[in-house]
Parts: sequence; structure tokens; C-alpha cells
Amino acid sequence: MAENKPYNGMILRVDLSKGEIKTEVLEEKIYRKYLGGSSLASYFLLKELKKGIDPLSPENILIFACSVITGTPVAGASRFTVAAKSPLTGGFAEAEAGGWWAPELKWAGFDVIIIKGTSPKPVYLWIHNGQAELRDAAHFTGKITGEVEKIIRDELQDQRVRIAQIGPAGEKMVRYANIGNECEHFNGRVGLGAVMGSKKLRAIAVRGTGKLDYFDPEKVKEITKEYASKWSEMSQGMHDYGTAGGVEALSEGGILPTRNFREGQFEGAKSISGVTMAETILIKKGHCYACPIACKRVVKVEGKYDVDPYYGGPEYETVGALGSFCGIDSLEAIAKGNELCAKYGLDTI
Repeated sequence: MAENKPYNGMILRVDLSKGEIKTEVLEEKIYRKYLGGSSLASYFLLKELKKGIDPLSPENILIFACSVITGTPVAGASRFTVAAKSPLTGGFAEAEAGGWWAPELKWAGFDVIIIKGTSPKPVYLWIHNGQAELRDAAHFTGKITGEVEKIIRDELQDQRVRIAQIGPAGEKMVRYANIGNECEHFNGRVGLGAVMGSKKLRAIAVRGTGKLDYFDPEKVKEITKEYASKWSEMSQGMHDYGTAGGVEALSEGGILPTRNFREGQFEGAKSISGVTMAETILIKKGHCYACPIACKRVVKVEGKYDVDPYYGGPEYETVGALGSFCGIDSLEAIAKGNELCAKYGLDTI
């Protein structure tokens, strides 16, 4: 780890076709020029991806990239990027997710993972404190994400392992398959789960106990404390009602996606809003690493639609896509759709 820097300076290269894993030191000037996870991923794709390749071929490159500040205690710095050539659009594919996986990768000693080739058999990547190895994943085939997460943690004998994975949809290379971590944080859109599935890579499990260093640790503490003391002034509504808290206001303003974008107002907006969710099926407010807002939703439904809280709950985009967009005003039905997509690794949008 570089002295007095909140990044490791190390990237992990995985060639699945050869079964080879190598580490590489990344120069400081690259971090200075490409600070964010998406910009780092773009740098490697533009530099190394061959023109005209099939997105589902071994030649595609799948990149997991953290930003310079990922893993610091500053709120909102838990995010990471996954990027590749999209099997859905044929263009640049990039999607972000929050949660706890990215900080764990930084603590394990790596900032970026670059994955090439295709494994001859299903595997998962196990990264822990500067070490990495490929493990057999044939026994995961066809299993839903929650089952695989539990199996991996049991195999590794560590319940604190963080896991980013595809589901059966990614295995089958469905072109809108996503990548999820903790079964409720997703790198959605553009078919990145299909790319991971084409490589026969089911999951990346990470565990790290290292610590990041800072040039000015007192300033980091100051920024963290300042936000912690003021977050409620700026984001109390997000804490109470999640990202779907604005559904009714969007409908009133005529900009809530409704009936396949033919309309902007939905008569059932109140029924599917974050406010109604908080008053009915919400059982817990989940959160990402170091973020006090806790806007994530954890819901439970019993009855016509049984919904397992293990898979979190629907965010605004899901409420819109599976709700007003389809003319559905049942929050329970939307929550069930969200659970099914999380289990099988499908983008809800």
C-alpha cells in the first residue's frame, strides 16, 4: 500500500482462459488523471479492448474499479464501477453500485480487477488480504443468488465475506442480466451480468482486514464528522422514505414514467410511494458503508405475495419500472418482482 494515500496502487489481472492471476503496480500519475472508478475502467478499456469484438466472447474485458476515495469513512464513498463492452448495445457499458463490497476490495489490497478470457468451467474468484485464487463453482450452477452467497460464506468459513455475483440469468447470458452484491446492491443496465456469465465467472468473494492511509487523516475525520452532524438537514426524507419518497411529487409534476412512457401521471402513485412503503411493508432501513442516510429499503410481505427481506426492497427505479410504467399500483406485487429479479440476477429496469 502506498504511503499516505487512500489507494493501494495495485490491480489484479485475471486470465480465465489460462487460469492465471497476476498483480500489477499502477503508477500514481494514472490515479491523478483518472480519479474515479468509471474513469479508471475507461482508461483500461480504451487501452486494451480490441475493436469489433463480440461482447460475449473471451476477448471482452470485464473491469471492477474503485475510485481513489472508495473505502474512506466519508459518506457516499462506497461505490464502485463495473465496465465492459455491452452485449445489449454494442457500446461502452458502465454501471455503479454501492454497498460494502468495494470498501472490502480496497481493504483486501486492490483497487481494480481486470478480467479477460473465458474459464473452461464455472469458477469464482476468492480475494483476501493481497491474495487471490480461482475456486470451483460448478455446484452453484442454476442456484439463486441468496443460496450461493450462503454457500460461499460457509465454504470460506467467514460470514463477513462480501460477494459480488451473477444469478442464473447471468449464467444464461440474458442480455439485461446484472451483477449484485449482498443480494441488494446492483450494477444494473447494459448486460454486465451477461458478460460475467460468458466468462463462466459466477462470483467474486472478497475479505480484507487492511487499512487505508491518508495524507491528512484529521481532515478526513473533520469532513466525516461534519456530514454526520448535518445529514438529517439535507436528507431526512431520503432516510425516512428512501429513493421512492418522491413518487407522488413526480406524478403531480407530470414526469413519473407511466404506461410505457405514454403518460407522466399515475393515479396509483400514492399506493406505490416510498411513504406508503414505510407505513406498510418496510421492516428495516438498510445502508451502504459509512453512510448515515440509510436510504436502502428492506421489506417483508406475507400473503398473496410472500417477499423475503433477505433481498432488500424496491428502490425508486424499480417502483417506477415495475409499477407505474406497467400500470401496476400494488406495492406488494412490485416488491415480489424486485425479489425475483434479485434472486435470478435480472435488471429491474
